[in-house]
Amino acid sequence: MLKLDPKSWGETLSGLLPRRRNVLFDLLVVAGLAGLVLGFLTMERQMLSPLRTVTEIDLSPWSLPRYTLYSLARGLLAYGCSLTFTLVYGYWAAKDTRAEKILLPLLDILQSIPVLGFMPGLVLGLVAIFPRSNLGLELAAILMIFTGQAWNMTFSFYHSLKSVPHDLGEVGAVYRFNPWHRLRDIELPFAAIGLVWNSMMSMAGGWFFLMVSESFVLGDRDFRLPGLGSYMTEAVAKGDTVAMLWAILAMTLMIIALNQMLWRPLAVWSRKFRVEEGGAVEIDRSALLDFLNRSQVAQSISSFLGRVVTRLTKPLAESQRETPDEPAKNSGWVGMAMLVVLLAALAFGTFQLIHLLKDVTLLQWLNIGGAGFTSLARVMVAIALGTLWALPAGLAIGLNQRLSRIFQPIVQIAASFPAPMLFPAAVAVLHACGVNLDWGSIVLMLLGTQWYILFNVIAGASSVPADLREATVTYRLSLWKRCTSLYFPAVFPYLVTGWVTAAGGAWNASIVSEYVSYKGTILTAYGLGSMVSQAAEKAQFALLAGSLVGMSTLVILFNRLVWKRCYALAESRYSLSK
Repeated sequence: MLKLDPKSWGETLSGLLPRRRNVLFDLLVVAGLAGLVLGFLTMERQMLSPLRTVTEIDLSPWSLPRYTLYSLARGLLAYGCSLTFTLVYGYWAAKDTRAEKILLPLLDILQSIPVLGFMPGLVLGLVAIFPRSNLGLELAAILMIFTGQAWNMTFSFYHSLKSVPHDLGEVGAVYRFNPWHRLRDIELPFAAIGLVWNSMMSMAGGWFFLMVSESFVLGDRDFRLPGLGSYMTEAVAKGDTVAMLWAILAMTLMIIALNQMLWRPLAVWSRKFRVEEGGAVEIDRSALLDFLNRSQVAQSISSFLGRVVTRLTKPLAESQRETPDEPAKNSGWVGMAMLVVLLAALAFGTFQLIHLLKDVTLLQWLNIGGAGFTSLARVMVAIALGTLWALPAGLAIGLNQRLSRIFQPIVQIAASFPAPMLFPAAVAVLHACGVNLDWGSIVLMLLGTQWYILFNVIAGASSVPADLREATVTYRLSLWKRCTSLYFPAVFPYLVTGWVTAAGGAWNASIVSEYVSYKGTILTAYGLGSMVSQAAEKAQFALLAGSLVGMSTLVILFNRLVWKRCYALAESRYSLSK
């Protein structure tokens, strides 16, 4: 069973690394910290530089290290915002039944709105707030990347909180855990595996729209920022194949480095939180953790951070320990206040939206409806095709430590690579095969959405208790019997989350899959995605708003009629805690 550690997470952090001294490793850690500080100062200078009316993108390969640093910094800052949003929003939706009825449909809407739906108002608003510096435009790009990351993580965390095994909940009740202790010692550890794997997928989702986020043009106004996305966009626009290859190489190296420095250590660390009664488990390793184990500087930093976290969380834990009933009462008032603020914001947004929609004609509404159902069909076909290969592949990787060590970096690189960078090559292959964009857009959607399913299946397979897996071996069950009696049911809740987020990703991907630039010409497929892209490019805000309303309506209806029932089935019949 999941161990409930009486120590705080801060104390656990300080004791994470065994103490082994090595001066060489200390020097390397110091050099790495110096590089981080230098990178921070470089990004700060970029953010505070004067706002440019026209941004020139240098296609020289020597500019790529600086552009890569800018894109990486934006992605990591967006991930920090996404993680904060996930923990707050997901916990609020899972614990407040009144707010849940509003928060979940709102999350469905948010994940269905393409990046271009957020971008015009956000960019113009932030640029108006910071008219003399690049800060507003940088914040807009970070928030655009955030919209490609946050929803997948939030759905995963919410579902994990709703699926905590009953025996763990009973342990918390027996020991009279207050809400803070339940979150720290039960809920966060239980959600760790799914949250880590969905964080990888969310970072990949942010990279998917990197080209759009860094090279946004609204009408005759140029809002481009120097970065890998704008570099690739410029290379594609000029047909510079060499520059495109340099951009692909830089992106690949950045993803490999990020995988080894962040995601691999987190994936190894998260496996300690598997829920199981016992059984033999292979020990996984991370090169970075092994490296830090031999540095006294890393030990000192870890201990310092542990003390900081412990000191910051101690007042909250002590106040809730002394009056366990009062915090629940206070949190109810806080939740109600937050809900009122949210409803007020929604009312204001709805009023502004209605003002825009008055200019949409009946013929345009009919066109939006037809285009919406066409795009919905493409989304469903893309999800079905993705499931056919991602389910068996995810089970194989998640259930086998050796395969996980080999394929997890490969999958992470493939998933994190922005699919739009590959669109010119994919369109060329489709064109050579005589496939038009009406059908080819399904393939383009699949390039970006299949990974949501794969990562969730891997997370689910990694969470299957070792004792149950050993029982299937003891009783000599066939592979098919193991899949139908244990593996498929165990991963079904994660698979549903993968379907929901893949559908949201497919709707988002429709804006670049149904509207593609190829050899200086624009290829379009009939659908809502191409309608949104064309409305944004021509600054037709009324049509853009109408298209987004149509897309959100379809997503909400489908979620209520299909995905909600799948979630109910997963919680009632296919949960390991039942």
